[in-house]
Amino acid sequence: MPKEKDWVAFSKWGDTYGTSTSLRILIFGMTFVIINSHSTALSILEHQNSKTSDRPIVPMASDLVGWKNTTGFMPYGETMRNHRRLQHRLLGTPAACKAFHSHVELEMHRFLKRLLADPESKRLKEHIRKTAGSIVLRISHGYQVQEANDPFVDLAEQAVQQLVQAINPATFFVNVVPALRHLPEWFPGGGFRKTAREWAATLDDLAGKPVAFVKSQMAAGTAIPSYTSKLLDSERTLSAEEETDIKWSASSLYGAGVDTTYAIIYTFFKVMILYPEVQAKAKAEIDQVVGNQRLPCMEDRKHLPYINAIVLELYRWHIVLPTAIPHRSTEDLIYNNYFIPKGSIILPNVWKMTHDPTIYHSPMTFKPERFTQPEPERDPRQFMFGFGRRICAGRHLADVSIFLACAMVLSVFDITRYRDENGEAFMPDTEVTSGISSYPSDFRCTILPRSENAGVLVQAELAG
Repeated sequence: MPKEKDWVAFSKWGDTYGTSTSLRILIFGMTFVIINSHSTALSILEHQNSKTSDRPIVPMASDLVGWKNTTGFMPYGETMRNHRRLQHRLLGTPAACKAFHSHVELEMHRFLKRLLADPESKRLKEHIRKTAGSIVLRISHGYQVQEANDPFVDLAEQAVQQLVQAINPATFFVNVVPALRHLPEWFPGGGFRKTAREWAATLDDLAGKPVAFVKSQMAAGTAIPSYTSKLLDSERTLSAEEETDIKWSASSLYGAGVDTTYAIIYTFFKVMILYPEVQAKAKAEIDQVVGNQRLPCMEDRKHLPYINAIVLELYRWHIVLPTAIPHRSTEDLIYNNYFIPKGSIILPNVWKMTHDPTIYHSPMTFKPERFTQPEPERDPRQFMFGFGRRICAGRHLADVSIFLACAMVLSVFDITRYRDENGEAFMPDTEVTSGISSYPSDFRCTILPRSENAGVLVQAELAG
């Protein structure tokens, strides 16, 4: 398998081997099916989802550390369906998410204040990640994040960083030879078992401590309405199994939501420098619709088509999970005369789907206008939030967060190229990182209030 940007290699393989929309390769005795077209993804992952909704087992991450308890990595079965039902009830529709709009708006006000204090963007990545985490923790557990050294944010970030290592075959050979997971901790070569035990404790804390916080707040009558509090507030006594489902489905929201929100908002800042004409056009729309006496809110969204187009183009232009999280087939199936055996690992190449020149004109160019023309190009939300029974349960919440970030930031700030002490301006590149999740390469920018009133407005909104 390619070591760098495998989504680009998969795309080239598809082009090289003709009109085939999927590729089948064998590695270590496992069948990998790479899907390069949206129609094929729909046929296999949507229309045959009863057979293709399982997840591959990654021994270090799934079994030894325990990530199989979270919704995203959980094998397909009754427990996963229970998680999905809970998540859909409170977050699965735009109408359900509306109950949490005020939470997102409040955290975005705090984000603006952080930007106001950091005009040279020295901590931009930190500000975005803290904001994304704050939104999820406030909605999942009614928890308000501290500005510095927050225990829950630190715990969640530690668990996510451990996950990144745990799923990497190059880091843990047990992911290549699963039988090694039976080695005792004391046996030569079994040191990974000690690491797994320590990381499992981190993951257990991530799931358990926030729920304990919610229960203590509910007992004191001070709980902020949240995903967890609403599910725990039952007229009947919940079973231990039901409480476990609530605990793990709530903790799953952090890993699922923070990375996507963070990466796309970080991309937004880079795009505003690379395409200043887009920034100017967006500001003109905000000024006309919202004015300069208040910040945009969700009620403004239907009147801001160009901001909506920017959000869609961000989804398309930078794919956070270029090959999604792999699916696994639980039965033999046939697609278009292709035999896909039971146990196949299915990788939808989402990057290829969103950069297909037969669907998107000039796909490497950031162009929001593709979604505002009389016949708009395909909505990338059909690709980037997953497929079938594994579609992201928090997609509507992420969409709200990203829209508000774009609209609020542009209403009060100018985003320009960073200049060093000698006055030299730096233009960021368009490079991205490799891995299961892909992030924009690091860059700096200058973030200054558009006017004196804009800075005052940020402070006033937060105080209010």
